[in-house]
Amino acid sequence: MFFLYQVLISILLIVSPIIIIFRILKNKEDPKRFKEKFCFPSKKKVSGNLIWLHGSSVGELLSILPLIYELEKNQSIKQILITSSTLSSAEIFKKFKFRKTVHQFFPIDSILYSYKFLNYWKPTIAIFVESEIWPSIFKVLNKKNTPLLLLNARITKKTFNKWKYFKSFSNSVFKNISKAYPQNSETLDYLKKLNVSKIKIMGNLKFINNNQDRLIKLDATLLKNLKNKKIWCASSTHSGEEIICSKVHLNLKKKYKNLLTIIIPRHIHRVNKIVQEINDLKLNVVLHSSNPKKLKDTDIYLVDTYGETKKFYYTSDIVFMGKSLAGKGGQNPLEPARNGAAVLHGPNTDNFSDIYKLLDKLKITHKVNGTTSLTNLINKLIIKPNNKKNYLKIEKIGKKILYETKDEINSLLNNEIKKT
Repeated sequence: MFFLYQVLISILLIVSPIIIIFRILKNKEDPKRFKEKFCFPSKKKVSGNLIWLHGSSVGELLSILPLIYELEKNQSIKQILITSSTLSSAEIFKKFKFRKTVHQFFPIDSILYSYKFLNYWKPTIAIFVESEIWPSIFKVLNKKNTPLLLLNARITKKTFNKWKYFKSFSNSVFKNISKAYPQNSETLDYLKKLNVSKIKIMGNLKFINNNQDRLIKLDATLLKNLKNKKIWCASSTHSGEEIICSKVHLNLKKKYKNLLTIIIPRHIHRVNKIVQEINDLKLNVVLHSSNPKKLKDTDIYLVDTYGETKKFYYTSDIVFMGKSLAGKGGQNPLEPARNGAAVLHGPNTDNFSDIYKLLDKLKITHKVNGTTSLTNLINKLIIKPNNKKNYLKIEKIGKKILYETKDEINSLLNNEIKKT
């Protein structure tokens, strides 16, 4: 099976120039830095211990930011390498200042590139975040005796069933993981079934409050425009949910003349279609990228840029989390909850069931089933300021997870240093 995987990767490499050109034209690839995916690094390796962390995209990168700042305090660590696969995550990385952390794009997962990548960077410890499982690089890390950690590990039922179907192959991949840290009970169970030998529960990294986000603030003009508005936010929306939220706005607009609905779609390439759908409802929509000077007659404020979601959580006491009404599985509600918002969601939250159970106990989350119930709940919450004291409980949990994770990595690093 591993041989077949390499054949498929080889085919991908053959057609990759066409794919890269297409992605560049679609603004999904960096026209200069794409070469990093073919192991042509744009940054230099610093002599000494290097910690490598890899996360797929924006969510994973943001979840490890507080950990990166903590690890930078360790003088034994001379350099920290962050890799990701998407252009959006690379753009987000530029907004933060680090002393010894660099970003590169994750290489194509072939045996050849895996050796080339690891021979150049020579990580002391490799840390993969959430659902990032890559057979080739895992295999080479094992051959080089480099500890491989699966941090904040997340495996869904659908993913597990795919791995279970190729049992021999999955065993050969997951045996390379030195230690795994599941973010929920479901993943813990699946990791055991996938024969991961060492597992430790430390909690979900997304409980950690990333105070660095507050350094990136909304434009002063926009903040001034939002000040006198009644605001609610719909975040990480998927196809169909923008229509629902727009209809909710129509219902509430009859009562609240200064109402503003902020919609942040999960995938901004859908913006043109969303704008058309909103216009069809005779609502006035303004794009965030247009840098509007006034929002007097605006109904829907559509955020069409990367990495600014949290900025809007600071302005809204009510946040609806998408992929829970029209989609499947839901999105992570921790970010708005950490900022004291009441979190509204549909019935589909299986991907984050443990988190929703906890937030439900804290009376932070509220379930809705459609346009009518969402309208009624927002109407109830918007006239009564939300009690933000519960976010302090989340912050306490987050700090415990952060320091425990930092200590765990530093301890493993010290063990590796003693071996050399």
